[in-house]
Amino acid sequence: MSQKATQAPEHPASVVWHCLEVPDVLKRLDANQHTGLSAEEAATRLNRYGPNVLLETGRIPWYVVFGRQFVDILIFILMIAAVIAGALGEWIDAVAILVILLFNGVLGFIQEWKAETAIQALKRMLEPKCNVVRAGSEQKIDAKDLVLGDVVVLKIGDHVPADLRLLEAINLKMDESSLTGESESVDKGIDPNDPAAPLADRTSLAWMGTAVVNGHGLGAVVATGMKTEFGRIAELTQSVGREITPLQRQLAVLGKQLGIISVTISALVAISGWLLGKPLLEMFLTGIALAVAVVPEGLPAVVTITLALGVRHMVKRRALLRRLRASETLGKVTVICTDKTGTLTQNQMTVQRIWLPSGELTVTGIGYDPEGHFEIDGRKIDHKQQPGLLALLQTGLNCNNASLTKNHRGWNEIGEPTEAALVVAAYKAWIQPEEQLKSSVEFSFNSQRKRMTVIETADSAFIAHVKGAPEVILERCTRVLENGEEKEFSEQDSKQAIDTIQRFADMGLRTLALARRKLPLGFPLDENQIERELTLLGIVGIMDPPHLEVPAAVRSADSAGIRVVMITGDNPKTAMSIAKNIGMKAEREITGMELNEMNDEELRQTLKEEVLFARTTPEHKMRIVKVLQQIGEVVGMTGDGVNDAPALKQADIGISMGVRGTDVAKGASDMILTDDNFASIINAVEEGRREYDNIQKFVRYLMSSNMGEAVAIFINVLFGGPLILLPVQILWMNLITDGVTALALGMEPAERGIMSRPPRRVTEPILDRRSLFIILIYGSYIGLATLWLFNHYLNSGGDDAIPKARTVAFTGIIVIQMISIFNFRSLYAPIAKIGFFSNPWVLIAWTSNLLLQISAVYVPFMQHALGTVALGLNDWGLILFVGMPIFLITEIYKNLIWNKKLLEQGTEKRIC
Repeated sequence: MSQKATQAPEHPASVVWHCLEVPDVLKRLDANQHTGLSAEEAATRLNRYGPNVLLETGRIPWYVVFGRQFVDILIFILMIAAVIAGALGEWIDAVAILVILLFNGVLGFIQEWKAETAIQALKRMLEPKCNVVRAGSEQKIDAKDLVLGDVVVLKIGDHVPADLRLLEAINLKMDESSLTGESESVDKGIDPNDPAAPLADRTSLAWMGTAVVNGHGLGAVVATGMKTEFGRIAELTQSVGREITPLQRQLAVLGKQLGIISVTISALVAISGWLLGKPLLEMFLTGIALAVAVVPEGLPAVVTITLALGVRHMVKRRALLRRLRASETLGKVTVICTDKTGTLTQNQMTVQRIWLPSGELTVTGIGYDPEGHFEIDGRKIDHKQQPGLLALLQTGLNCNNASLTKNHRGWNEIGEPTEAALVVAAYKAWIQPEEQLKSSVEFSFNSQRKRMTVIETADSAFIAHVKGAPEVILERCTRVLENGEEKEFSEQDSKQAIDTIQRFADMGLRTLALARRKLPLGFPLDENQIERELTLLGIVGIMDPPHLEVPAAVRSADSAGIRVVMITGDNPKTAMSIAKNIGMKAEREITGMELNEMNDEELRQTLKEEVLFARTTPEHKMRIVKVLQQIGEVVGMTGDGVNDAPALKQADIGISMGVRGTDVAKGASDMILTDDNFASIINAVEEGRREYDNIQKFVRYLMSSNMGEAVAIFINVLFGGPLILLPVQILWMNLITDGVTALALGMEPAERGIMSRPPRRVTEPILDRRSLFIILIYGSYIGLATLWLFNHYLNSGGDDAIPKARTVAFTGIIVIQMISIFNFRSLYAPIAKIGFFSNPWVLIAWTSNLLLQISAVYVPFMQHALGTVALGLNDWGLILFVGMPIFLITEIYKNLIWNKKLLEQGTEKRIC
């Protein structure tokens, strides 16, 4: 066939390759199946179409990731405060604030500098070398040098280096689970497919990045690089921008609130002082200092450190966060869209049911781990007393090309997953690996034969071991093996077998029939002669089972107000079976083709029903996630395959599998499950809710403390008193004492019932009206109590009245804040209910702060730095007396509310 450089093949994007006959494919590619391309033609096409590589677009450089740590309204306010402090000559204040901001930025950057790695992961999945036919001979070349029209040789274990139209397929089977979500390996052939066939049904194509698990073949390259299905997903993944998290939005709202409050207070103080006859410049500077006091300088760092510590907590619960603020987003998730294969299920085919002519058995155990046994009606049986079972398992092991290996991660299959399931079942009966037949005579399985036969040479006979599609095997059987004895294959036996096949299929099980035939030595080794008059041994039901913890996790999600929606590339019947097995509420399945017929409004209405989605493409998954987000849902998306990457990145929180997940999926996700267990998501949701609760607690605590400072300074200015707190004392409180205590609040354990309440609304601010009221009440008490202490000592007279009054006020406001910390440990429950010692970090922080303040009052160099003088025991006693009511009154109120709720719950139970 001609290969002129001037006659370029049609561009792959313009041809529907899977519906063309092989000769037409070769003609359009201007290629030859037997000789391949010449070196010159290959070089010409490489120059025309470019190398077979995935191009990188839109990768975010490290300095942008670092810079975005400072894009926050609260950070901007603190930067302005630092500039103003420097302009006023308060260099210690300015430097301290800038150091805190830098620390906050570096910590966030370290946690996030793994982002945008999906494209590198895609590249790592590709085979660097491949075998091609060029100039009439087979040769190994770099995969990047493949061009349109190259003829690629495929063998077991190969990864497909580009999208191929198959030219030859001998018992060829592919593992496409990472691309399509299909858990079973796919039979491939050269026959054309329907033009409208979905991706998973295009059996005449082999996709870049998938793997050959059986047979061999030849394929012509029809797409390379970014034009492949793999490349299209890469481009789709990179096109999805990162949305800001709900916490970022709420901190932005909080920043605006603080900005308004600080400017308002600054203006109010300046104008009030000026109206009272004080110099305008002095009042302006005082107002600025007060505005800085209102803003909690340590808040950004406390939020960042709390989230970073939360990341460590999540690691212990089998979840690894890639983005700090994604952890809190988990607490707001309202919908979890989950892939099936490898996420809800093991991605390890397992024999679960065996029908024998003598009865039916259940096989225990999960996946490729050979631990398990056989049961009848829930009772363990001795497999050694079951000759029919042993015969079936031996044939399953002999008629097989798969094997098992074990490494530090557990058991793994080599070969076709369904065959591996038969090997595992045999091992459960202690049929040893060395008993697996290594035969040189095999009639292989293909999509036309739908059966496989292996010939064993025994001492005095041939034994044909046969397995295949039940409808194909049954019609070739004339006898059955029942309790170790052969008998005629009756109509009753046939009816039982057919009923079993249907029942297994309804359970979502893939069925295989196994048979054998004993033949005399010298019998013609012809498949048409051998594969008849078989003896039926039984039927096995195989499936990719759910993780054991998944049903409980689905129930927990339901009780937490989180909806679980399955979106899979697998077939609808299997998907619905798994959904029923794990307790999902799905009532009907919608295929990708049906989804194509829906507009967005119809999809919105459909998503209000209990549905699952099957035979979906990456675009379908991403569209579903987008529509859910448009109707106000906070979406978590789980997945492990290449096909999941775009939706993982689109979701509010993308969750990938750490063990079986592809690097591509991990690179596109926000969180990685280190144990591939869907149940770990629910644990992570609980951790996310705990973190947000604690953020609310320490924000309220910090704001009430700062409000107390502002109230004391503001009223003192109005009454014309001397400076109640020095700027350095304010900074000491905001950065040292308040920051350490707030950090301890961030370590508070989850409150009781945290997973029994619905998810928070996306629009719910960190500081709602109730929070602002609490801050106002606490802030007013702290400020007024501090002001009373200051004036009480100020009015006592003496030369050191002002320094002592200021020291008492400085110490008093810190002690009152430290007492109030116990009120903020729970938003609802009294201290007796949560346990005084349940968070030792609060006690450590409380003790540390007390020791620091004692040092500030008595250590000479600290007295000099902070402007303090020594206090007597009576002074400390008065401070405690003034501070205790804030704790006692709150506890009395909480106990009254708590007991009222218990009473109401008890009444409801009696009524029920």
